[in-house]
Amino acid sequence: MRKARKLAILAKIETGYGTDSGPTGTADAILATDVTLTPLAGEDVSRDLLLPTLGHQGIELTANHLRLDFAVECAGAGAAGDVPAYGALLRACGLSETVTAGVSAAYQPVSEGEESLSLYFNQDGVRHVALGCRGTFQLEFAPKQIPRFRFSFWGLLGTVTDEALPAATLSGFQAPRPVSSAMTSLSLFGASRIAESLAVDLGVEIVPRFLIGDERIQLTGRQVTGTAVLEAKAMAAADWFDAALAKTTGALSLIHGTAAGHTVELTAPKVQIGRPSQGETDRIVNYAVPLMFLADTGDDELVLTIR
Repeated sequence: MRKARKLAILAKIETGYGTDSGPTGTADAILATDVTLTPLAGEDVSRDLLLPTLGHQGIELTANHLRLDFAVECAGAGAAGDVPAYGALLRACGLSETVTAGVSAAYQPVSEGEESLSLYFNQDGVRHVALGCRGTFQLEFAPKQIPRFRFSFWGLLGTVTDEALPAATLSGFQAPRPVSSAMTSLSLFGASRIAESLAVDLGVEIVPRFLIGDERIQLTGRQVTGTAVLEAKAMAAADWFDAALAKTTGALSLIHGTAAGHTVELTAPKVQIGRPSQGETDRIVNYAVPLMFLADTGDDELVLTIR
């Protein structure tokens, strides 16, 4: 019998694509929740032979790879200028990392030279190794809830072996602050907004690419989108319909946290509004406003700053 909640995830950036970087529990452990492992994803190919008799002929398992989905709490790094404990995960989602000593660690998209991870998934003594892992994430902010990244990673199959659970050092992960009016602020199109939620989808396209002479998990595209659920105001205060029809763009900024080392800031210089939909919560009218994060000068449609 193996217990599902006895779990360790280790993740470390690779120096060469698909080369095992050897993550360890003391340096590379990930504090995760809502974990789902698909240990043998791929395609089933039938031979589909025509024979004198009927019956199943079996299948061939091709393009075999691993998928791992999990959530990580969105919090600071503990000290301004430190790299957050989940920084390697952001880098493997096609983001660059820029550290300003004593100030911040900033992450923003790149369009070439994307990095990859080696992932070890150990569930009560059985370890799955995945190499060349790349992925994407969604980021969710909702009042009274803990903000979380929801990561999805795809990787090349490594070994599956009996291995003792590693000792995991998780002190780099900071206690999160729930989203609230005191802790969180949102600005959209140059004005502060009252919001029920903000969700951002990095929208990275990942393709498990299995060819003659090469196998890799390839990042092939990116379209950052999101949704802000905003408390409805008079049209004079915020006319999201006119903004959508006029294809108006504006800046977005969300700051979560108030203390150095425990603050996460999301900024976007050029956001376009999609078709708003009307709803209500607690009998108060709201608008769900779709967001499209556009590049301004290139690879700058959003910046995530941990400070």
